[in-house]
Amino acid sequence: MTNAASAQHYDAIIIGSGQAGNPLATAFAAADKHVALVERAAVGGTCVNYGCTPTKTMVASAEVAHFARRASQYGIRVGSVEVDMAVIRDRKRHMVDQWRTGSEKRIASAKNIDLLRGEASFTASRQVSVAGSDGTAAILTSDIIVIDTGLTPAPPAVPGLASVPYLDNASIMELDALPEHLIVLGGGYIGLEFAQMFRRFGSRVTIIQNSAQLLPAEDADIAEAIAKILTEDGIDILLNAQTASAKPSAEGLELSIDISGQARIISGSHLLVAAGRKPNTEALHLQAAGIATDRHGFIVVDDRLQTNVTGIYAVGDVNGGPAFTHVAYDDFRILKANLLEGGSCSTKNRLLPYCVFIDPQLGRIGIGERQAAEQGREVRIARLPMTSVARALETSQSRGFIKALVDPATGFILGAAVLGADGGEIMSMIQIAMMGGLKYTALQSAVLAHPTYAECLNNLFSKFEDGQP
Repeated sequence: MTNAASAQHYDAIIIGSGQAGNPLATAFAAADKHVALVERAAVGGTCVNYGCTPTKTMVASAEVAHFARRASQYGIRVGSVEVDMAVIRDRKRHMVDQWRTGSEKRIASAKNIDLLRGEASFTASRQVSVAGSDGTAAILTSDIIVIDTGLTPAPPAVPGLASVPYLDNASIMELDALPEHLIVLGGGYIGLEFAQMFRRFGSRVTIIQNSAQLLPAEDADIAEAIAKILTEDGIDILLNAQTASAKPSAEGLELSIDISGQARIISGSHLLVAAGRKPNTEALHLQAAGIATDRHGFIVVDDRLQTNVTGIYAVGDVNGGPAFTHVAYDDFRILKANLLEGGSCSTKNRLLPYCVFIDPQLGRIGIGERQAAEQGREVRIARLPMTSVARALETSQSRGFIKALVDPATGFILGAAVLGADGGEIMSMIQIAMMGGLKYTALQSAVLAHPTYAECLNNLFSKFEDGQP
């Protein structure tokens, strides 16, 4: 261990400049605390650089292409639709640069923040070494250390996979030419968003999923509806498909797969591996600080985000919680309240929504049918097809359905899944009702503006499967 006299002491060390680390550093600085913010790559974390910002920018381009091809359904003639991947990529780069530059400027202009570029690793429970690209190393100490290092793609152990130039969620967004045939390995959130996006750009797309349904954590009816929608869009979906091997081919690459005992060869020009992610903890030398992890490498934290070592916290994706930006930001709020404001905030019982940005969107809040069954809870289920929503019919976006779970004893809403146009926005209205302790009858009888997607909530809570009001 380096002599403490040669180390720089800080009021807080934050490792990683993601959607929890950045605002937390700013909050500490505003409280007149001297902060070291360590970042080995781009400021802003996954969301700004490889996640929400770039992907949703490209999803918007894909939606425009999709609507342009459907223009005749609205009585509009636009001619042939051409997609320029280089322009789409440059638009994405510009958006990322705007957000990243904004974050960098805020950090640079904040007093009391030292932004250190380099690889952080623990040398003791209160000491961190930061190795710079120039070979130098800085030694930092603090009684408060926050880890916000996020996740990284974890390719599956498929023989021969290393021999093909496969893409991940970051590199696929750098393509300047359209893949002829994109194979997507993995039917989770990332895989589905890119699969539909590139199908709308004009690629042939095949999804290979090793389980019986897409989005394995979702209820079966949701997964089945999504599979139907993607199939309608021209995407080939292979379920219960185990990938046995990969190798280069004249077309690009070739996968050998097994579908329920039947061998099959799939050839494509490009391969997106979207079948898993792992925590960025390997370089941290957590053992030097005595920080515990689970069997997958995620840092174990309590309900106040503290590790087993007093004064060391883990926030965002690296602690194994739901890997969403809004969860990371809520982690920031909890630590800000507890460490700077004398609060006692906790992650217990927080209501966590999420959206899958396929079209139509999937917005989810609370529990689903599967979770209710696992918990032995009796529920009433309200269901409404989007074909019964006036606004959806008027805009010719009537695919999907809405499902809500209600406690039969209290009338409180337990959860909802909204697979429909602006599904995330409709879900958020249900979430607010749940946060406010409103019973379903409040939405059933609310005076909601017509014609909006939101007014579907009137009818939804009048359509219980048990036939009762």
